[in-house]
Amino acid sequence: MSQLAEGPRELTSKNTHAVVARLLAAEPRVRDVLDIPCGEGAFLGRLRQLGLDGHGADIVNRVTLPGAPFTAADMNAPLPFGDGSFDAVVCIDGIEHLERPFDFVRECRRILRPGGVVIVSTPNISALRSRWRWLLTGFHNKGKVPLNERDPSPWHHVHLLSFPDLRYLLHRHGFRITAVGANRVKAVSWLYVLLWPLAAVATAAALRRWEREPEQRRRNVEIQRQMLAPAVAFGETMIVKAVRE
Repeated sequence: MSQLAEGPRELTSKNTHAVVARLLAAEPRVRDVLDIPCGEGAFLGRLRQLGLDGHGADIVNRVTLPGAPFTAADMNAPLPFGDGSFDAVVCIDGIEHLERPFDFVRECRRILRPGGVVIVSTPNISALRSRWRWLLTGFHNKGKVPLNERDPSPWHHVHLLSFPDLRYLLHRHGFRITAVGANRVKAVSWLYVLLWPLAAVATAAALRRWEREPEQRRRNVEIQRQMLAPAVAFGETMIVKAVRE
């Protein structure tokens, strides 16, 4: 875990907060930002540094950043904010913990103003390294062993999402992806570069064979290109920015 100087901990993988902040800073019309789940408030501190108005939300209040606005919120339930309350919603490593991610994305659209953005980070199970682990063991990198069904926990990754799954979730509910990034590429991930061309050929062949609808075929070309981009093929944490249409 990384940490802002004398501040709350960044409860996520290295560089994730920095990349999310960079994607957010590229949006000139963004002012009011909801950070959910906000954890200890590290990203709220970054929002202050960017001159943005950040509001934290989480199931319990663990914010240690002095003066940070906070609202208790269950991400599996209707969010306690009015329609069009925010210019942006940031969800850092939260969606994979939800039992009802579709409901959460619908709520994000509701509380965003037209043209607002949502930025979601989540463990990247579409990376070739994770896909290779899945082939051999049936488990992904960020879910290497079975979840303890006798001791359920809000920290469990109950809904790990591939890139196509996350894209469907966003596009299905009125968003359009405008940027795809990653926090970093670990050196070990480049060992799987030999699988890259094989994955490209196999994916293209499968999509041509099994999809007959012409418009979806055209969309599949874009989806394949996004899946084979280095950020998705090799990144540790997948970071996606989408605009509310």
